[in-house]
Amino acid sequence: MELSTLKPRLSFWQLWNMSFGFFGIQFGFALQNANTSRIFSTLGASPDDLPLFWLAAPVTGLLVQPVIGYLSDNTWHPYWGRRRPFFFLGAIFASIALFMMPNSTSLWMAVAVLWMMDAAINVSMEPFRAFVGDKLDTSQQTAGFAMQTFFIGCGAVVASLLPTIFSDYFAVSNVPVDGMIPDTVRYSFYIGALVYLLSVMWTVFTAKEAPPEDLAQFRAERKASGGLGNAITEILGGFAKMPKTMVQLALVQFFTWIALFAMWIYTGTAVADNVWGTTDAQSAGYQDAGNWVGIMFGVYNGVSALAAFILPVFARATSRKFVHTTCLAIGGLSLASIFLITDKYTLIYPMIGVGIAWASILTMPYAILAGALPAKRMGYFMGLFNFFVVIPQIVSGLLLGWVTTQFFGGHTVKTLMLGGACMVLAGILTLFVTDKAPAAK
Repeated sequence: MELSTLKPRLSFWQLWNMSFGFFGIQFGFALQNANTSRIFSTLGASPDDLPLFWLAAPVTGLLVQPVIGYLSDNTWHPYWGRRRPFFFLGAIFASIALFMMPNSTSLWMAVAVLWMMDAAINVSMEPFRAFVGDKLDTSQQTAGFAMQTFFIGCGAVVASLLPTIFSDYFAVSNVPVDGMIPDTVRYSFYIGALVYLLSVMWTVFTAKEAPPEDLAQFRAERKASGGLGNAITEILGGFAKMPKTMVQLALVQFFTWIALFAMWIYTGTAVADNVWGTTDAQSAGYQDAGNWVGIMFGVYNGVSALAAFILPVFARATSRKFVHTTCLAIGGLSLASIFLITDKYTLIYPMIGVGIAWASILTMPYAILAGALPAKRMGYFMGLFNFFVVIPQIVSGLLLGWVTTQFFGGHTVKTLMLGGACMVLAGILTLFVTDKAPAAK
């Protein structure tokens, strides 16, 4: 009998408490995704260089995620537990970085703060994925990841809309003064820092963790692990030990995240160019486009929050693979369609399709993977799995600027079309994944 079958079934509110921290985590990520290119451009970055500056985020994830996963697997504290120490520390440093980001006085300062912010967010985020595997029976894991996706969507909606709320309802300046970040963005990041801290602390202090089944054996294994050198060896050696399902999902993730990275980097410049007819980052039109991108991102995140509870129903009726394939196809075609749109209000419609895909991206791959991983190595393999989130972003950061210049004449809206095609391809590849889905209850 597997250990997972012995885990108690959690109530709705227990699922709520253990997932609530993701509201703050995604609040921070949404501010980063919707505003980082805008901040870089305001501080003098050219569109061709944006992917290189964005490399800070995936490179940080590449270094941090597997290490944090390994360390959290090998941590146990009588009060803090296994994952919650990392929730706590990550929240502290992420909140500091969120406060610092809009106060950057130079481009390189902003890039450095992005490194810090992304590292800190990853410290608190990665153990959250393993948290579901730790606490939930396999029959509840899809619901657990869906609850996380709900909070991810809710947090991202509010965060994405904040600059527009400040400018339209509180008459806060949305125009850079002397090349500095607009007040709408600064105030949004200040609120984000507070929300991040409070949300994660809610989970830290309301969700409990069960100790290892054999605590004495756990401590003996940790003592014999050999320290940091052995940890690095294990982490690097893990690629050869990946379950078959993880290898198959890695290819799906690769093309999925090329699409997402292209969207996060280039939607702002694409919309400013294609709809507002400007590429001048200091102009009011460019900053208005930045606010509208926040609304667009709010829409796709809002749709994902609603879809998070609908997709598991369809997955039970069909399969998780079928649902993920369908959602990625819808999202990819929607992202590519932005090329055809020159009216800002019409841009809302493709974001609905992207939101459906985003809900599945945050739920289905992790639910499929969790059922194929050994319980004792859940955090480690979840961290290793995220190599296949950050590697495509690194590839994109190195190549998308060149591709946009050489093949698309600098028109970033065409790069979004390329991203859409990659997402459709990821959907097709999902059909070849082995999914050991639990029996329906």
